[in-house]
Amino acid sequence: MKPLKETIILAGGKGTRLASRLNGLPKPLVNVAGVPLLERQILHCKSFGIESVLLLVNHRADRIAEFCAQKDNFGLRLSLVDDGEPRGTGGATLAALPYLVSDSQDVLIMYGDTLLNIDLERFHAAHAARGADASLLLHPNTHPQDSDLVELDESGYLAKLHPYPHPEGAEYPNLVNAALYIVKRSVLESFRYLTGGSPKVFDFAKDVFPLMLKKGGKLYGYVSPEYIKDVGTPERLDSAEADILSGRFAGGTLRLPQRAVFLDRDGVLNEDVGYITSPDQLTLLPGSAQAVRRLNKAGMLAVVITNQPVLARGECDEAALRTVHTRLEYLLGLEGAYIDRLYYCPHHPDKGFPGERPELKMVCSCRKPAPGMVFKAAEDLHIDVRNSWFVGDRKSDIQCAKNAGCRSILTVREASGQDGEVFADTGDIQPDFKANDLAAAVDIILLRQEDAR
Repeated sequence: MKPLKETIILAGGKGTRLASRLNGLPKPLVNVAGVPLLERQILHCKSFGIESVLLLVNHRADRIAEFCAQKDNFGLRLSLVDDGEPRGTGGATLAALPYLVSDSQDVLIMYGDTLLNIDLERFHAAHAARGADASLLLHPNTHPQDSDLVELDESGYLAKLHPYPHPEGAEYPNLVNAALYIVKRSVLESFRYLTGGSPKVFDFAKDVFPLMLKKGGKLYGYVSPEYIKDVGTPERLDSAEADILSGRFAGGTLRLPQRAVFLDRDGVLNEDVGYITSPDQLTLLPGSAQAVRRLNKAGMLAVVITNQPVLARGECDEAALRTVHTRLEYLLGLEGAYIDRLYYCPHHPDKGFPGERPELKMVCSCRKPAPGMVFKAAEDLHIDVRNSWFVGDRKSDIQCAKNAGCRSILTVREASGQDGEVFADTGDIQPDFKANDLAAAVDIILLRQEDAR
């Protein structure tokens, strides 16, 4: 894999919505906690070995050129391109391709109003490993109902794009295009050929990516909980500056270990009604969405860890299970909450069920109380397991936490599961704490996280 050497930053916007904070400056030079946004972006790219930066400019391009000159172009090969024509994000990029100077096979494309702390090396490694034509950074957010959403297939490639507005009652996964892309240079060049070498107005999300999908292109969805935020309005800028001052921005990269709260699904997030095989069976427990939202705001990853023997038993297939989990994401999203990742075990050790799937009948390392899903999440998301928590309502959850080495909280609602197990009774397997529900568990977690600072 050749290293990523070249970045295109789309820095031509006027920043009309941000005018009150710009004092006549172009939007890329907006002050973010004492440092111009463009400087933060360029230095971030440089820290990952980027050698060449191409700035696509328009409004107040002279001020951007002056600023970069004062910084000696940050010690990089830095060029400004201004063709004077509005071409959209995709069109402007295609028009600027002749100005690329490195031999990098891939190009990082960044928007000029984005504050980010993304591990670009990890992002590029995932892109290269998948052999993707383009990779899109995706993440859940607190308002999926008014966002452009993306749907992935089982292998993590883009299957569908769901632009806003969505049809009434439509339920989609909470995966939002974060507007950070890695694209093969050869693919971009092929699009220039398709447009006769003179691209008109194209938008990546609305035009380029849908056309790539239509032509059979491989678009990989790189899902990451890392920090990336559009600061294009005063409210978003204020929020970003608060994140910088609180340390959430600095800690929001997968280069650093993350703290997580692992959550059982049934009985913790949603009502335990037995084996759920369709989305209409899933109902959130009172207060669970608000509790997850508090974890989101605290910068702790919310990771669902759930056994799903319905697959091995033949009661549900993977497509149906995806609709169940889409329902979970949708309901949480309505309350401004999201989960960062969901892992499920499809196996079951016992045979004898009508319609069971023999290939899933096994003793595995992922079915709770085994810690396999926790360890997989730790690998994927750079989680510091020993400084993380597990909230569950069963003995298997608490034992999984102990096997993984994280702290545990047992929710002790007076109810029983499908095996007749009373949730509050863990026998000789004792949790670190007990709580009435997820909201009370989050109280415990956040209090102790604050005490640890």
